[in-house]
Amino acid sequence: MNVRRRLIPAALASALGLGALTACSSDSAASGNTDKFDVVASFYPMAFLAEQIGGDHANVTSLTEPGQEPHDLEISTKQRAQLEEADAALFLKGLQPAVDEAVGQTGIKTKIDAASLTHLEDHGTGGHTHEGEEGHAEEEGHAEEEEHARDPHVWLDPVKYAEIAQGVGKAFEKADPDHAADYKKNTEALVKKLNGLNGDFENGLKNTKSKVFFTNHAAFGYLAERYGLTQEAISGIDPESEPSGARVRELQQEAKADGVTTVFYETLVSDKTAKTLARDANLKTDVLDPLEGITDKSRGDDYFQVMESNLKALQAALGAK
Repeated sequence: MNVRRRLIPAALASALGLGALTACSSDSAASGNTDKFDVVASFYPMAFLAEQIGGDHANVTSLTEPGQEPHDLEISTKQRAQLEEADAALFLKGLQPAVDEAVGQTGIKTKIDAASLTHLEDHGTGGHTHEGEEGHAEEEGHAEEEEHARDPHVWLDPVKYAEIAQGVGKAFEKADPDHAADYKKNTEALVKKLNGLNGDFENGLKNTKSKVFFTNHAAFGYLAERYGLTQEAISGIDPESEPSGARVRELQQEAKADGVTTVFYETLVSDKTAKTLARDANLKTDVLDPLEGITDKSRGDDYFQVMESNLKALQAALGAK
């Protein structure tokens, strides 16, 4: 069982330079009963959407502290009160069970589930199914288990993230009609930027020597599918699940067969397994950021900057022409 991380106090996070959302506070005292549209977001990608769409009219807070791995989140009594005081909750069902439960138990009027605004798929560990792989759903099971197995990392596909943005924008317009025109305008501007980012990825990854990349955990299934790539993850959807010895040997063989040069790891979880695989298979390592949070280690200050850094990392690893 994983040891849960302790939340970093907001003041300390600020002092360490971990705060990245200019209008997004983690201080629950400022989360509700303000003269603005108070939105509690589950973690960074949701908070970024709320901030971009809400603009000057929204007071956005995040349940997940900067630097905290969001899968590990547990909701405190203070955060439950924060949710009760908010005008809206924006979350992604299936990523953070504690958030799903807390939002479901609150009387908050506007509950926006980003997972319901686009189509979620079951990517398993990547392009293939691996027997005995931890975190991969059984082919047969109850509907609830199948739903739980669906990959929640939709924000890493700019097209799906834009779909979610449009749904969030409409929800904001309905919940706060006095500022509907501004929410609509902000949503259109955000979607335009996301369409541009999609174009950058399409052009940047069109011609590459290899189409296969290795990652620490299976966060990039939607991105891989969008741009004709194959993600092979050391772990499953859970970033801290341990791979089997057979899985590691399989990846070593695949690296040779598919011309894989790089094992990607990320900033919020341990890089030990990725670096061990890279050393044993004589591969390089680099960062591919799943954007579950922004810290001082992130290669960029916001979603767009980090995604552009991810594009450059993929181009280098795949041998873009």
